[in-house]
Formats: sequence, structure tokens, C-alpha cells
Amino acid sequence: MLIPLDMLKPGEHAHVVEVTGDAAWVGRLAEMGLREGCKLQVLQPGSPCLLKVADCRLCLRGCETTQILVQPVPA
Repeated sequence: MLIPLDMLKPGEHAHVVEVTGDAAWVGRLAEMGLREGCKLQVLQPGSPCLLKVADCRLCLRGCETTQILVQPVPA
């Protein structure tokens, strides 16, 4: 089941399935580790949304999280 990233609750984990939007923005996220196939954890939902990707923390605005489709997974 694919859902937008902004639908996850605090502490939930997911695999990124698709990142849509402007190619430059998608590329920038990939440079920071947020790309198709990566696993993430939502630390703080909302806007800003705080994510843990690998050993990094990323902060995204709410409108950006709707462009990232994820598949929830168990921790």
C-alpha cells in the first residue's frame, strides 16, 4: 500500500517508493539520501517534517512530503 509521506505518524518507518516533482528537487533529495528504495523514520510529522534517513536527519516542509510516496514497514 503506497501512501504520501505526510500520512505517517511519529515513529513509523517506511521505504521510499517514488519521489515526484521538479527534477532538481528530486536530485537534491537523492544527494541527501532520500531516494527510491531508502528506509526512513518519521521523527516529527507536520510542517516542518523531521525525518531520519540512514544516520542523518532531514527537515522538509509539508507541501514537499506529499510528493514522496512510501510503503510503511515494521521497525
